[in-house]
Amino acid sequence: MSLGDDQGYGDTGSRADDHGTYGGTGQTRTRLPEQGGGVYGGARRGRQSSSRSLVTVVGVVVLLIAAIAFANRGDGDSTDDAASGNDNTETSATAPSGERPVRAKTAGIPSGFAHSEQGVESAAANYAVVLGSTGMFKKDSRHTIVDTVYTSAAADKLEAPLDEAYSEGFLSRMGLDADGNPPEGSTFVSRVIPVGTKVQDYGGSTAKVAVWYMGLIGMSGQNSTDPVTSSWKTWTFDLQWSNGDWKIVKDTQTDGPAPVPGDDKAATSDEISKAVEEYGGFTYAR
Repeated sequence: MSLGDDQGYGDTGSRADDHGTYGGTGQTRTRLPEQGGGVYGGARRGRQSSSRSLVTVVGVVVLLIAAIAFANRGDGDSTDDAASGNDNTETSATAPSGERPVRAKTAGIPSGFAHSEQGVESAAANYAVVLGSTGMFKKDSRHTIVDTVYTSAAADKLEAPLDEAYSEGFLSRMGLDADGNPPEGSTFVSRVIPVGTKVQDYGGSTAKVAVWYMGLIGMSGQNSTDPVTSSWKTWTFDLQWSNGDWKIVKDTQTDGPAPVPGDDKAATSDEISKAVEEYGGFTYAR
């Protein structure tokens, strides 16, 4: 497992480079904070009238496409196809596709993936989510996660290095106590949100799958000096079919691809904490 690749898992170094320059222009953008923004709010550019016009046009087009799609829906036959798992519609590369997500769980982690390319993609996406969760910052839950998603041989080799990486010193730098708990009144955030998956190699019993994801990490709280930030990464897994399921043999991470940041105003600490508590995650499938 590759630790500390911008998402902060086990990295004892600085995360100051998380947001680098975008677009490769080498230019410096100066943004003036809005009044009362605090550590979370205020970093926002003023929108131009042309931007507003573009958003309006795009919104109208999206609504028009949705209306046409609704009007052209099939009748009862399409319902039967959906129920039987048959999908005769053409889909784009970004559309949801493939088999239904797994229903079983092992130690709260999705398991029992299909022995297929779609199944291994689903496994990689779900494993990225759990490996990027707050559970990795607590020893007992970390051991359970690693034992569940890695092969037994890989898990045995990883346990000690991971315990060393998630040291008391590292946890302290993340604002957590020795047991991985945040201060009272604060919320520690660590999430991986897969954007897409790609099978780079598939041999039946082995596979290599890349997961492009956005990561969130930081401490949400009034006194936090490490606010929740986002990063973009690609997590590549080598997996093996073992004991009736896909298991990770090894994994690596690389930066990006990261989109140009938008004009969204950063949320307040309270808004982030509330969102983390109210919005749960997903079980991912191809």
